[in-house]
Amino acid sequence: MKKRSGISIIMRMIKLVKPLAGFMLLAVFLGVCGFLCAEFITIMGGYAMLDILGFDGTFALGTVFAAVVLLAVFRAAFRCTEQYLNHYIAFTLLALIRGRVFGALRRLCPAKLEGRDKGDLISVITSDIELLEVFYAHTISPVCIAVIMSVIMSVFIGAQNAVLGIIAAFAYICVGAAVPAVIFRISGNTADEFRTQSGQLSAFVLENLRGLDETIQYGAGEKRIDGLKHRADELAVKQEKMSGNMGLNAAITNSAILVFDLVMLFAALAMYNAGAIGFDRAVISVIAMMSSFGPAVALANLGSVLQNTLAAGNRVLDILEETPVTDEITNGADVSFENAEADNVTFAYGDETILDGFSLGIEKGRITGIVGKSGSGKSTFLKLLMRFWETNSGEIRISGTDINTINTRSLRDNESFVTQDTQLFHETVEYNVKIAKPDATRGEVAEACKKAALHDFIMTLPNGYDTQVGELGETLSGGERQRIGLARAFLHDAPLMLLDEPTSNLDSLNEAVILKSLMDKESDKTVVLVSHRPSTMRICDRCYSVENGRMS
Repeated sequence: MKKRSGISIIMRMIKLVKPLAGFMLLAVFLGVCGFLCAEFITIMGGYAMLDILGFDGTFALGTVFAAVVLLAVFRAAFRCTEQYLNHYIAFTLLALIRGRVFGALRRLCPAKLEGRDKGDLISVITSDIELLEVFYAHTISPVCIAVIMSVIMSVFIGAQNAVLGIIAAFAYICVGAAVPAVIFRISGNTADEFRTQSGQLSAFVLENLRGLDETIQYGAGEKRIDGLKHRADELAVKQEKMSGNMGLNAAITNSAILVFDLVMLFAALAMYNAGAIGFDRAVISVIAMMSSFGPAVALANLGSVLQNTLAAGNRVLDILEETPVTDEITNGADVSFENAEADNVTFAYGDETILDGFSLGIEKGRITGIVGKSGSGKSTFLKLLMRFWETNSGEIRISGTDINTINTRSLRDNESFVTQDTQLFHETVEYNVKIAKPDATRGEVAEACKKAALHDFIMTLPNGYDTQVGELGETLSGGERQRIGLARAFLHDAPLMLLDEPTSNLDSLNEAVILKSLMDKESDKTVVLVSHRPSTMRICDRCYSVENGRMS
């Protein structure tokens, strides 16, 4: 996770408000009006008391009562509208941020997401983004309101007496800025650690749910539960520390307010005794001070709450600002498939070299086989053809054009890629096949499934093509899931088919049906076939052997 300062995170998050800046300004204006109404209800009470005591008050008693009623009505209206606008801004921005996060994940996938804990990603997309509601609904607007109200009330109290106005300004600065800054510093990295451990716990839970069968089979339940308890206990310690900081924040804030109220009271009394201020002005100054800490308290409470929000924001920004391994090309060339070739390609995952000086030619209309030991780079080469990764050196060309200059959409339209593990969605069989061509008809889907030796099986299901496959296709066998992946490739109908162990989970009969479909393909279809099975490789027109990342 990239380390950013709190100010840096705040500035980046504020930039996201730009589309709703007008609503935010209106919310701040209404918030200021609402607090003014609330505070002047109390101040008008002070004027009423002065009138009752026989002092020449600024307002008559009847005027005060009428003003209080109006202020109360306006306070309710302003407060309600401000809260509505703040939450409208917050939840609209959360929707926009989720859209941007999903867009970022699409750009980063698959290279930057390989090996990333899916549970941790789910935690970012759900709970971390949800925490940003605190920032957008209860941070930006309250900070602006607190600053404006502090200035207004300092000026109002200063109009009664300059010294008392300075005391008020100092009090607002201490309560609204100094206290949250101290608590923020005391909290340290607790919130960052809490959000990170929360994501790790989510990943651990998801991992255990998916591996429940194996856990039961091998009697590893107690060990997995111990691991869960250990992570939960660590998280509880961080939560307890954060709760303690919140309590400390509240204690310091309330103590500071009490101290400053007493300072204002004794200062006003001293000035009255010295004849520097009248009794009415002294009373109004004290009442105004005691009733005006609401905005500053809201700001003070951010000292403990904001750190957790910033930690969540930092994790979201990590995804939004992550640089993809391969950028989507939109201003390059569109191509029609004629052939493909790898020319002296070298590629490494980090410091581990997978392909070294790798060269290979793929002829149109032919079936090209690639064999080799596990880890020799066969699957990696297919991913490079798809441009999921970029080569470190050398070129891969489609129809004589470097794939790094081909529009990404055009490249993927020319290729169908069947991986060893087929990812299925919690949807119907038809939906899962139509991922390859969303506007396909039922007839086209059925034809693709026949080529993948899947149609007859589908017709035995309770609802045929409308049968739900369950989460991750859990209601289907490994072979059935693999055949759905093949059906997608047939439906996509791209001129170049990249098949990575396409029959590894199939019995001999279904393998024969699929291989026959590949042999009976149209003449303009080209196949690159990776497999360990000798029976599968017999259909290849040409077969290459890869060893230690080199052609042999």
